[in-house]
Amino acid sequence: MTEPMPPSASSAPDRTALNYTGLTALFINCTLKRSPEVSNTQGIIDLSARLMRAQGVTVDILRAVDHDIATGVYPDMTEHGWATDAWPGLFPKVQAADILVLAGPIWLGDNGSVTRRIVERLYAHSGEFNQKGQYLFYGKVGGAIITGNEDGVKHCTSNLLYSLQHIGYTIPPAADSGWIGEIGPGPSYLDPGSGGPQNEFTNRNTTFMTWNLMHLAALLKAAGGIPAYGNLRQNWDSGERFGFTANPEYR
Repeated sequence: MTEPMPPSASSAPDRTALNYTGLTALFINCTLKRSPEVSNTQGIIDLSARLMRAQGVTVDILRAVDHDIATGVYPDMTEHGWATDAWPGLFPKVQAADILVLAGPIWLGDNGSVTRRIVERLYAHSGEFNQKGQYLFYGKVGGAIITGNEDGVKHCTSNLLYSLQHIGYTIPPAADSGWIGEIGPGPSYLDPGSGGPQNEFTNRNTTFMTWNLMHLAALLKAAGGIPAYGNLRQNWDSGERFGFTANPEYR
């Protein structure tokens, strides 16, 4: 059986159908390396950020390890025994972004420690609400980038994308990108001769991810976010059931 051919470029929709000007994006680079040490994760971030900026998106990039972000699951860890915590000062960048991309390395087949710390600090705000009364991150879009030279890109990105949607982010199709070199010690993404910047798979996935993030963020913004009916915690707590009825077979 012959596989159907994809539509030709001439039949593709006009890429200017959506307006991305006015969107904001934040990339959080969760490398373990402090500035100015070279971050291979930053190499892929730069690809996506450059494409977004070309479409009028305002992009900010935060290297988490350069900041004294405390460990924990509360908005301000100085209220829970820590002497200092940079997170409360950084969080307004997260809250202002229509698009959030978590990016980091693989270590021992999983997300690195800085990445996990950022996920935990995002989770600290999961009980807060937006102006509609929905959970705070409703109406925002999330993606993930992973780099390394050991297997685990899909495992790491699936963990991040699940975590983001669990706290309210909307995840578009193909919302992840990554690069891994030969398994074991070897060149990293930005090392000469690694083949990383020329890798067709990574470049394609990064491009698709970036456009899908912008498409969905623009659609959500134009629609005023996610409709509020059926997802308001305060209304549920007050007795509203949004059409839900208990299973009559349950005893």
